[in-house]
Amino acid sequence: MACFAAPAGVAIVTTTCRKQIPNRLHVNWLNTILWAVSAGLMIEHVITGEIVSYFPFLTALSSPEDTGVMIHEILTEGIAILGACVTAWIILLALASYKTKIIPNSKKNV
Repeated sequence: MACFAAPAGVAIVTTTCRKQIPNRLHVNWLNTILWAVSAGLMIEHVITGEIVSYFPFLTALSSPEDTGVMIHEILTEGIAILGACVTAWIILLALASYKTKIIPNSKKNV
């Protein structure tokens, strides 16, 4: 229904605040992951008819019962997807750090 809202929300915040985040954290990698996942999920939701072109845009907002289900989905599946994105980013940071320790001149390529 709206599981893309959690990664999209964090993507908006990290994109807005990227100048304040140190370069060594490669926040652009996290932004790329978050925006790609959010876009993919939005496309999937359009295909399945969960996002529509008329108000209220999310079919789950058409009734109060469905809204509760949608919020539950954001808090469970959306947060799990966000956790997977952050985990992938942390793994990328670790691999980049490992590469610069193994190959001293590789820092220019990262």
